[in-house]
Amino acid sequence: MSQLLASIRNLSVRYRTRDDVSYAVDQVSLDIQRGSVYALVGESGSGKTTVGMSLMNLLPDEADILGGEVWFGDKDVLTLNDNELREIRGRRATMIFQDPVAGLNPVIEIGDQVAEVLTTHLDMDKRAGKIAAIEILTQVGLPDPQRVAKSYPFQLSGGMCQRVMIGIATALRPELIIADEPTASLDVTVQAQILHQLDTLRREQGTAILLITHDFGVVSQIADEVGVMYAGHLVETGSVREVLASPVHPYTHGLLAALPRLDAARQDLYALPGNPPDMNEPSRHCAFIPRCRKAMQQCRDVGPPQLTSIPGQSGRSVACYNPVWQE
Repeated sequence: MSQLLASIRNLSVRYRTRDDVSYAVDQVSLDIQRGSVYALVGESGSGKTTVGMSLMNLLPDEADILGGEVWFGDKDVLTLNDNELREIRGRRATMIFQDPVAGLNPVIEIGDQVAEVLTTHLDMDKRAGKIAAIEILTQVGLPDPQRVAKSYPFQLSGGMCQRVMIGIATALRPELIIADEPTASLDVTVQAQILHQLDTLRREQGTAILLITHDFGVVSQIADEVGVMYAGHLVETGSVREVLASPVHPYTHGLLAALPRLDAARQDLYALPGNPPDMNEPSRHCAFIPRCRKAMQQCRDVGPPQLTSIPGQSGRSVACYNPVWQE
């Protein structure tokens, strides 16, 4: 039996704005295995959230899909109608949004929001749904779940709202959870609790997780595989252990070098020079050139590099004409 749960093939997405366009994702391909955690890492605006939202066909009206396929099981979700998508969204795949407070309805009690997921997808009346909602809030570790159920989102902390979102996302035991910056703006203690909870879901229920983050520290704690995104492109992929131990793309190397370390000598933190490029037209060459210390003339003369397998390292790929291992 195949362990492949979801697959993206050559996805390209463009956003239309009032005055311009933005090419958010360019020829991205990745696979998510059942029961695994795949992390997408990169700076803000690199296209991570767009990739995540495409897995449930949640892209806004301003988005144009220029090409590619998004497979969930044996179905290309980009070709499904609303009724067919409803069978996947919420039941088989769910999303935890970056801002948990904004992801909840401010005028509906928490208990009713949790119960709605159950009554919508299951043969369950409202009374049974409210009872089940209390159980779900208990399972995600919220203190005094009866009080939380009668509260509104603005009456809860960010960490509590994030736990509510996790409860909603996992209520139907989905096959896939897309977690968009689930630990953003949370203190270290709450962050550890959220990560532990997601890891428990993966181990006990076999839930696959697409983790969208900019934090390699989070990736190292929970993920199995990682894809590094820059300016809409996947520039490096592989197992977390191998990528953290020996990054080969200059961008990945720079991200890891910028992490503070307790075992390092006291010195100023490294910072990547420059800024991410404007993405209002397709890349004609490697988008990382202005910030890259290893750029060659070939990088400027040839089109964007494609993901290529790294010699002698199974499952690892890099999109670079002059990767770090060639130093």
